[in-house]
Amino acid sequence: MGILECWHPLAQYMGIDMRLHLVDGANLLSILEMSWNDLITGINDLSLRKSRPKIDSRLNRDFDIDCEAEFLDIAENYTSSGTVRETLAANYAHDALLKLVEWSSVGYWEAWEGRCFLYLENAIGRELVDVEEMYSQDVWDELRVGLSSMSESDFSEKVCSDWMERRKELGETLDEKKDPRIIPTFEAHDRNARTLHYAIHQKMYAQIIGRDHLDSRHWGHGDWNLSNILDS
Repeated sequence: MGILECWHPLAQYMGIDMRLHLVDGANLLSILEMSWNDLITGINDLSLRKSRPKIDSRLNRDFDIDCEAEFLDIAENYTSSGTVRETLAANYAHDALLKLVEWSSVGYWEAWEGRCFLYLENAIGRELVDVEEMYSQDVWDELRVGLSSMSESDFSEKVCSDWMERRKELGETLDEKKDPRIIPTFEAHDRNARTLHYAIHQKMYAQIIGRDHLDSRHWGHGDWNLSNILDS
């Protein structure tokens, strides 16, 4: 039996990823104020690469070439003599903006959505009633407050202990000889909890949260919501 399938009623979301980008806000805003033609030229001749923020070694990030290619695939539909922001806003191109968010990030934290209930609930100290609540600004504000009061190790221990207790309550084994997935699952929870704690404490970056298949305009909160970025 799978790691959350055994206890969480929302385990159907195991195939969907939650992703938290840590974005160099100044870098992103600078790109948005470039002329559209200069941006396209800078991507094509690779000159824009030197301005991409340095990757954070504890996080994941798409390769430069992949990010560039995905943006250009979208951008080929647009022509403009205005700024990048004006061009994207005129075309409601939030999907292209999300690619620029990825470009301007130092990396991202990512986990299966089904597992994220475990991480978020242990950070905020209460149960979440549905998937949509996991992406609300209120929950992420609670999460930041909750994680500020515990160390990385404390949070990881809390997450892993909760996972083991839930398995035991349902009569599931914790013996790795009976279930070879126990150790890798434990290690995944430990790693995900630690890197989430780390990412949340990198307060010098804009934190933009979203999920697979979510409309790009709904990524992020407040001033860093993608729809608000194009409206500003």
